[in-house]
Amino acid sequence: MNPEITDRQKEIINVSLEIIAEGGIQSLTIKNLAKKIGFAESAIYRHYENKIQILLAILEFFRQNSESFFASQLNSNEPASVKIEHLFLNHFKKFSTTPSLVAVIFSEEIFRNEVELTDKVKEIMSKNHASLKAIIESGQSKGEIRADIDASHLAFMIMGSLRMFVKQWHMSKYDFNLIDRGTELMNSIKIMINKG
Repeated sequence: MNPEITDRQKEIINVSLEIIAEGGIQSLTIKNLAKKIGFAESAIYRHYENKIQILLAILEFFRQNSESFFASQLNSNEPASVKIEHLFLNHFKKFSTTPSLVAVIFSEEIFRNEVELTDKVKEIMSKNHASLKAIIESGQSKGEIRADIDASHLAFMIMGSLRMFVKQWHMSKYDFNLIDRGTELMNSIKIMINKG
């Protein structure tokens, strides 16, 4: 999280994620949040103007986590397919420990009329795509990743399949182990992208 974020703001973010986990993103209201934390609504407004600002803070929290995952893999000396595997297993672990993050990150329909939220999700997706593309290009130049498919297209295929996989886990109410099944999916992706 940003160093300037306060303990109270962290608490608000964590309790917001709990509310979303229990009742979905629609159940996150300032009233419900104040009730669950146990203080007046006005106390929340001192930290966040509205629900949108809280959701932006949650997205920012995810963006920072995601960026640190990508940065650690970009700077790693591992083969490209291993970097990609680590990247997504890190995300699966994060989602497994905080499943309500999935409800926020994959809520484009709910965000459709909220430009700030849509822009934040687009920013995260764009940065992640650029980082994944850079890993793939590096792997292609070293002869590790197949070069007969454009790196940008491979990045879209990988991100799209993983996104759909996490969404399926979320919609099934988490009825399978995301990390175990995710490892199986990553093995298939590695077969698909590795140079034969």
